[in-house]
Amino acid sequence: MASATIRAQTLFLSVLLLLSFMLPTSGNQENGNLSECKVATAGSCYNKSKALKLKIIAFIAILFASMVGVCLPLFSRAVPFLQPDRDLFIIVKAFASGVILATGYMHVMPDSFDCLRSPCLPENPWKKFPFTTFVAMLSALVTLMIDSFAMSYHKKYSMGPITQNLELENRIGNSDESNKAVLSYNHGHSMKEDEEAASQLVRYRVVAQVLELGIVVHSVIIGLSLGASMNPCTIAPLVAALCFHQLFEGMGLGGCILQAEYNNKIKATMVFFFSATTPFGILLGIGLSNVYSDDSPTALIVVGILNASSAGLLNYMALVDLLASDFLGTKLQSNVKLQVLAYIAVLLGAGGMSLMAKWA
Repeated sequence: MASATIRAQTLFLSVLLLLSFMLPTSGNQENGNLSECKVATAGSCYNKSKALKLKIIAFIAILFASMVGVCLPLFSRAVPFLQPDRDLFIIVKAFASGVILATGYMHVMPDSFDCLRSPCLPENPWKKFPFTTFVAMLSALVTLMIDSFAMSYHKKYSMGPITQNLELENRIGNSDESNKAVLSYNHGHSMKEDEEAASQLVRYRVVAQVLELGIVVHSVIIGLSLGASMNPCTIAPLVAALCFHQLFEGMGLGGCILQAEYNNKIKATMVFFFSATTPFGILLGIGLSNVYSDDSPTALIVVGILNASSAGLLNYMALVDLLASDFLGTKLQSNVKLQVLAYIAVLLGAGGMSLMAKWA
């Protein structure tokens, strides 16, 4: 399934690139609110050369922050107190999960509202129905379906041989009648533990793959918007916010990749996709800045729907697959002090990312 997810990410980037070239320019307004739209989208801070310099800085800074964030957990094997079974890892992961949660609610979803309720779009149907929340709801349900079907697939085709081997070992071990009772208990207990471990590993892998797919969607959109902007007044604070966002969102994803225990090739591929998507979007935006218009109806609809889809996915993943999975797990349930510290970490992560919404 990992290779399938990587192919899906590649396909998504290709489709987005094609859509970007098809987006109409600002002259293609197809509604009666053209004058209102121009007033609403006109910027007082316009400097093409200064904006380009800031975009180059943004490309380097965001790429560096993304790589550091996603790679830190992957190298934690060499640092004892950052290993997945340690308390600090749980706290850092909780902080990063709070960042991902706030990204969906405080950044991606409001952006979708701005796009789909823009004065550049006709009154009917875009202002007559809450498309953003509707698409986000559907996205969360689709994510649940992907989660469920992926787990079923892995349990049937990946864990089936494991269970059969364990049952065979159990029958062989019980062939000695004198030790049958003892061996039956030991093998049965061992088989159950191995099945639980295999099931948990499958769960980690599904979470890592689906989470990365959701991050890729909104990361390219964010980069495209930044790269196409000619407004240095908005680019400067956006760079700092995105570096913070990519660093800690990367740490959350890196923790999931680490727990999934992939081989080095798949790890490197997932790290590459996460690190390169926002910088790729920036380059794409710079290349299309002369023809791309973020106030054209088609661009607003495409970006708004993609943002709403990403928001639903990120909110589901943060709440269900990251936070609920950890906080309702045995480690935190058996340690009240660690649970309180993890909650504080979540609030700090969500609060810090929410504060970034003031500038980005």
